[in-house]
Amino acid sequence: MKKTLKPVHHLRLRGILGLALAALCLLLWVDAHAQSELPQAWVLTADGPVTPAVAEYLARGLRLAEQRQAEVLIVVLNTPGGGVETMTDMISAIRGSSVPVVIYVAPRGAMAGSAGTVITLAGHAAAMAPETAIGAASPVGAQGEDIGETMEAKVKEILKAQVRSLAEQRGPDAVALAEATIEDARAVSANEALKIGLIDFVASDVHDLLSQLDGFLVETTAGERVLHTANAEVLELKLSLIEELLLVLTNPNIVFIFLTIGVQAILIELSSPGGWVAGFIGVVSLSLSAYGLGVLPVNWFGLIFLGIAFALFVLDIKAPTHGALTIAGVGSLIAGALMLFNSPSTPQFQRVSVPLVVISSLITGGTFVTILAFALRAQKAPVRMGNQILLGKVGTVKEPISPYGSGIVRVNGELWSAESAENKAIPTGARVKILSVSGNRLQVEETGSRD
Repeated sequence: MKKTLKPVHHLRLRGILGLALAALCLLLWVDAHAQSELPQAWVLTADGPVTPAVAEYLARGLRLAEQRQAEVLIVVLNTPGGGVETMTDMISAIRGSSVPVVIYVAPRGAMAGSAGTVITLAGHAAAMAPETAIGAASPVGAQGEDIGETMEAKVKEILKAQVRSLAEQRGPDAVALAEATIEDARAVSANEALKIGLIDFVASDVHDLLSQLDGFLVETTAGERVLHTANAEVLELKLSLIEELLLVLTNPNIVFIFLTIGVQAILIELSSPGGWVAGFIGVVSLSLSAYGLGVLPVNWFGLIFLGIAFALFVLDIKAPTHGALTIAGVGSLIAGALMLFNSPSTPQFQRVSVPLVVISSLITGGTFVTILAFALRAQKAPVRMGNQILLGKVGTVKEPISPYGSGIVRVNGELWSAESAENKAIPTGARVKILSVSGNRLQVEETGSRD
């Protein structure tokens, strides 16, 4: 009996293929493992005024960076400033983070003004792009106005103590400059800030910044830490939809538009109750504008003029004065909007556009003029009561009308007895116009068209 043996070279080929496949899997695993071990650098972009939405964005970024055990969190900052309370919340979040936070004033032409100056100093490391500026951190009132001498002294002393504590590790020159940004509203360029020691780096972009940060020693709540960012994986955290919406609602132009739409919609709902669309739009618009008014530095005295404006519009509809009150209302609306948002000492970035205010006011006035025109036309129209409202209506013959007899006509969904005003026969389906009403009988004439 013969035995069949597999060729030896087949076994060797299978062994070689198996070893090659195992080596390939090992290489893929090692590469994936190496990729996953790369240090992470999360990047946030805060471009615009310091608002509660920006503070929430930063807090979300810090939570994510801690969960992912990121090497560093970079905040790309470009702000003219913002509220002291929001600034304080952001500083507390930064200083309490176990992940190193680097504040990077960028891109070229950006600034860290007012509250942005203190936020920059709060970072575990601070950097600026070329051609940027930092400073002018003197405090102002809630409406953007100069505050009283006593209150100004108190607020300045508090802020100066805060920047001293943040800049004390940077040397006496840096502390002196930080205090000067508050006391004298001083501002400096990126190179000037670097020379004095107010910041740590001047970097052209994020990758340049990561290269310079590699090996830099920082101190967080978790202790001292040497950064390893040379080969860091850059991950960008975008604003969420809600955060973007809240940022939009802090734009004074958007707030003014929502305010005018909301008041107009509410007035329309009150003038013709029973619907819900206008009222719903009005409530939503006023709610959105209320958020912006609560964040922006506004002069509440301007709301009085806005209220007077809409009161004049309504009065011109109820007691027509041929548009005189509407013209006065447009003027009051423009004055109120400018007073509300554009006080003399309000920062330019928080002011409403004058052309927008004028155009919106004229459109609002035009809307009420149109309503007024319809109201005047309705007042001049002859009063009709009872069956007289059928005059001029067009109906359809349901039963033929004989020359000297009567037939049946449908008008406004109702059947009426009708006779021909010209003593002519009118067939079924003919369209007729009502000329007069006598009791419950209509006098009609054929219009020439048929259903």
